[in-house]
Amino acid sequence: MKKTVCDVLRLFLACALILAWGQSWAQSYPGRTIKFVVGYPPGGANDTLARLLAQKMAENLGNPVIVENRPGADGIIGTEYVAKSAPDGYTLLTGASGQMIFNPVLRDKLPYDPMRDFIPITMLYSDPLVFAVHPSVPAATLKELIDLAKARPGKLFYASAAPPFHVAIESFKKLAGVEIVNIPYKGTAQAVMATVSGEVSVVMMTAGSLIQQIRAGKLRPLAVTGDKRDPTVPDVPAMSETGLGMRALSWSGMFAPSATPPAIIEKLYSDMAVVLKSSYMKEKVAAIGYGTAVLGMAPAEFDAFYKSEFAYWSKAVKDLKLSVK
Repeated sequence: MKKTVCDVLRLFLACALILAWGQSWAQSYPGRTIKFVVGYPPGGANDTLARLLAQKMAENLGNPVIVENRPGADGIIGTEYVAKSAPDGYTLLTGASGQMIFNPVLRDKLPYDPMRDFIPITMLYSDPLVFAVHPSVPAATLKELIDLAKARPGKLFYASAAPPFHVAIESFKKLAGVEIVNIPYKGTAQAVMATVSGEVSVVMMTAGSLIQQIRAGKLRPLAVTGDKRDPTVPDVPAMSETGLGMRALSWSGMFAPSATPPAIIEKLYSDMAVVLKSSYMKEKVAAIGYGTAVLGMAPAEFDAFYKSEFAYWSKAVKDLKLSVK
C-alpha cells in the first residue's frame, strides 16, 4: 500500500515538473526559426496558405517563420519528418486531409500514425470540391457527363494529385455508375495543367485550385460536392441539386508532434489565430478562392472535426474497396 502511494506521489510530482517546465519553455518561445513543413510541391493550397500565415506570423512575432516543402509519396515524406522531429514547437506540419486521413485508410503500412503522432492546432481551410472538365468535352452539365461516360466506358480520363481527389472521383463513379480512368500526378498544379491542356478530360479539386482556369474559360465547372453551392463559383450547382448526394471536402490544418507541451500548443494557437482571424488574412484567402469560415478554429473543435472526418472516410474507403500498395 505504501509503495502504491509513493508511486502515485512520484507520478504526480513528475507531471507537475513537466507542466512547470512546459510553462517556462512557453514564456521564452519562440527563440529561433519556426518551420512549417508542407508535404507537397509549391503552388498548391497547403503551400500557399502556409506561406500567407508564415509571413504575417513572422511580422507579428519579430521571429522568422518559414515554409519548407518536403514533397513525395502523397505527403508521406514530409509528414514522417515532422512526426519524428523534436516536439519543441519549431517544426510543425501543414497537414492536409490526404496525409492525415486518406493515407492511413488507404495504406496498410505508414511510417506515422496521425492520431498517435500529432496534435491538431488550427485549420487553414475546409472547402468542397469542384467537378470540372476540359471545354472540348461535350457535356455542359453533370448529367450530360454521366451519359457521355456511360456511352464511352473507360474512354474518359481524370487527373488526381492527392488521395482526397482520387477518392472523391471514385465515390462519384460508384454513385453515378460510370467508369472514368485515373491518371495520377505529383501535385495539384500539374494535375490542373494536364486538364487544361486536354491531356485528361476531368478533374475534381477545390475551387481555389481551379478558379483561375475556370474564370479564363479553360475549364468548365459542372458541379460542387455537398448540399450547397460554393460562393467562389455561385453559378455552379451543388451535387445535391443534380440528384447525387455526395459529400467531399478538402481541408488543411496545422499540427504539432504529439509530445509538444500544452503551453506551447496554446502559444502557437494564440499566435496563429491572431493572423487567421484578421480581416487581412480573410481577404487574402477569399481572393485566391478558398473559404474563410474555419480560419482560426480552436484546437478542441479542430480535433473533433478531424476525428469525425477520419471515421466517415474510413468507412467510405472500405466500402469502395480502395487501397494503395
